Amino acid sequence: MKKKVLVTGGTGFLGSHICKRLIHQDVNLICVDNLSSSDESNIESLKGKNNFTFVKHDVVDPIDDKFDEIYNLACPASPPQYQKDPIQTSKTSVYGSLNLLENAKKNNSRILQASTSEVYGDPTVSPQDENYFGNVNPIGIRSCYDEGKRFAETLFFDYFRKFHINIKIVRIFNTYGPNMKMNDGRVISNIIVQSLKNQDITIYGDGKQTRSFCYVDDLIDIILIIMKSKKGITGPFNIGNPSEFRIIDIAKKIINLTNSKSKIKYLDLPQDDPKQRKPDISLVKEIFNWNPMVETEEGLKKTINYFRNKI
Repeated sequence: MKKKVLVTGGTGFLGSHICKRLIHQDVNLICVDNLSSSDESNIESLKGKNNFTFVKHDVVDPIDDKFDEIYNLACPASPPQYQKDPIQTSKTSVYGSLNLLENAKKNNSRILQASTSEVYGDPTVSPQDENYFGNVNPIGIRSCYDEGKRFAETLFFDYFRKFHINIKIVRIFNTYGPNMKMNDGRVISNIIVQSLKNQDITIYGDGKQTRSFCYVDDLIDIILIIMKSKKGITGPFNIGNPSEFRIIDIAKKIINLTNSKSKIKYLDLPQDDPKQRKPDISLVKEIFNWNPMVETEEGLKKTINYFRNKI
């Protein structure tokens, strides 16, 4: 009998890529999304497949079905999106995780939580490893996401300790690639779209803050590897590309790659915006022998082509 696999947040940037990988496996794939921050265009190519079903549903409400595996990617991930309705964002991380963990407990399912580098907040150490507890403002405008994801991790480990659920937790660092929304407010998509339209490129702060960008194919590779790992290998695991860039340097690289006439415009840095973000991926290297393979320029070219076609 085919495994039944649930992907929540399945029409989003990362969720849709996971669906497109899983569809080629011997599974019945259920994609769930409330479409609050994404749309069905990302999964258009999957509709009509015999082993694919899309269900519009909000994980804040329980899902009454049985699954062998659950990938929980339900939650807006870009600041403009998750700050638009912060209470709903918190509910998605907390109630959503609770509902899915209850489902996994009832059905003895394997379950993966897509956590985030935002659990480290504005870090005081760099690079960040999994033992770092973070520097998070619990009452700031980003807290709905940061603290929601932190508490989701708490729930996952409490269920693991009390009920021995087969959990996996990945802390995802900045990722980019096709299927990002043009207006989602993330660094790479913002700069590429502005460059292609020859608009002013908006840089927040002085542009000297750093990020580490991982191409989506690399990230999905390690998520699927971790999900298949044996019970007891729980994480959390940092996943991302440790190559660190200043935002201003990424902007200049994208301007060159797009032959853009855009000028750089500096705006005030948002509250609690991290000044440094770089993963220590020693743990996934050691356990899974994994390294990101796609060079930044190669990944940017692919992403630029995607947005050029969309525009």
